Amino acid sequence: MVTQQPNTNQTPPLESGDRLSRYEFERRYTAQPHIKKAELIEGVVYVASPLRFEHHAEPHGKIVIWLGTYQIVTPGVKLGIDPTVSLDRDNEPQPDGVLLIDRLLGDSRG
Repeated sequence: MVTQQPNTNQTPPLESGDRLSRYEFERRYTAQPHIKKAELIEGVVYVASPLRFEHHAEPHGKIVIWLGTYQIVTPGVKLGIDPTVSLDRDNEPQPDGVLLIDRLLGDSRG
């Protein structure tokens, strides 16, 4: 009888509810290109369900228009859609849209 040894080089799947470090989250996410959107929030993995038009895509479009309009009239603001944002070691969300203050403007809090 021949017993097949488990492949120790295989990356485990990325699943909602996993508790991972940011490093391990990024390693598993990168190894699974079929996953289109996953986030790490407070060390917990959230893998998104397929997106539907009326419940997500249409409102998302309206939010992008709103954010884009704000960006146009606000100097020094950058707009991004679906970026991965590395906040700290336990949080790496992928928000639908973000506005960021250009780093060249510096911190105006004094």
